[in-house]
Amino acid sequence: MPDPIPQSEEQESSSFESYFREPSLAAEASLAWALAQRLDLIDAVRGLLGGAQAAARLRLWCFLELASQPQGRLQREDLNQLFHVLKPEALEMVLKRLRELGLLVWDATAQDYHLSPLAQQAHALLAPLTRAGTGEDDEMASLLAQVAGAQALGLADASQIKHLHAQLARLHDDFADAIASGSEALLRAAQPRFDRALALVERAGEALTALIRSDFEDPRLEREARALGQGQARLLSMASQFTRALQQADRQRVTLGSTGITSSDVRQWLQQHPALHELLGDALSTGVRPVFVSPHDLIDVAEGEFERDRPDPQRSTGLPPPAAAVAGTLETLRMPVELEALIGKLTDWTGSDPGAGTPRPVRDAVLGGRFAQAAYRMQLLPLLGDAQARTLQGQTGDLARSRWRAVLTPAIERVDDAHVAALSAGELHPESLPSES
Repeated sequence: MPDPIPQSEEQESSSFESYFREPSLAAEASLAWALAQRLDLIDAVRGLLGGAQAAARLRLWCFLELASQPQGRLQREDLNQLFHVLKPEALEMVLKRLRELGLLVWDATAQDYHLSPLAQQAHALLAPLTRAGTGEDDEMASLLAQVAGAQALGLADASQIKHLHAQLARLHDDFADAIASGSEALLRAAQPRFDRALALVERAGEALTALIRSDFEDPRLEREARALGQGQARLLSMASQFTRALQQADRQRVTLGSTGITSSDVRQWLQQHPALHELLGDALSTGVRPVFVSPHDLIDVAEGEFERDRPDPQRSTGLPPPAAAVAGTLETLRMPVELEALIGKLTDWTGSDPGAGTPRPVRDAVLGGRFAQAAYRMQLLPLLGDAQARTLQGQTGDLARSRWRAVLTPAIERVDDAHVAALSAGELHPESLPSES
């Protein structure tokens, strides 16, 4: 069965184990073994998000829209109404990719579509992308929700607990750095994030406590649960340290006279000022733009000046004698030959019978050579007539400006080819030439 994901002309033949110093070490890593059990899901997500960003975004949007529909089965008319804002060729391209990846299944008996079990797994993996961002702690909020929900359902997993413990440790280190700096600006910037982290941990505290106190048959799960308890305790114990650091910053704040303005207000105003040198006004005839550097930067520059080799004034400083340039070659990148061949074929079709307007089957333009070459030509067909691609320079723009349009159908056509068993049925329609005035 051919790979549904378009491959590059040069395919990697190496395996996952070949990247290890010893191939046997790949089987000893527990996480690598777990990923090996989900290769079908990895391939589905890889095919869903592969390619250009715009195409991947379109496929992801359509897939998440389909997964959010309340009905289990969808007629083709339902899909047309759901995605009425899309061009027909774009919708066909997305549905074709979802069918090839095994995410969308066409039932020929009932004449409708439904999502496969693999699609349900992929949706559970990609569902967090649909939530609106609430801050830098989205990752911890998501992990806390997963761990608390898994504990409530009795489905706690050691990998989830390990990831949550790692995130708690990273937050602890970030807040510890802010406290150690003694900077009021860093402490004030970290305070909302710290309060949110404490609130999230406290809300999930009951579930985490029940998880830590549970009896596990899996030693690895028990070890990760204990480590999570220690990380939770470290983060909660930092609250008093954070409060003391803020109080110390408050004690260092100075009030300027009876105006009520503090040194913190002045510092904040200076930080937000767009051009500090303008504060001098007309005090100096020549404008001054201050440059602030730290002491260690000044020391490095001074040492560099002392140690720098200076030219000998007694030695001649003339230019070196002329020398002939060494012969060389200039290598430039070239577009794939398949793209040039496809443009030439479409040009020949137009020149052979420009007034007939006879459609050509898609297979006449796609087939030829290995599967990778045919898949590459198939991926180029949506560029025909694309308004944005027409403005490009080079062969990509030449292809988009050719007077042919690809019209694909949901049917699959069996072909007699040594490398391709079947492809999407469709035709290439010539575009009528503009009439002369």
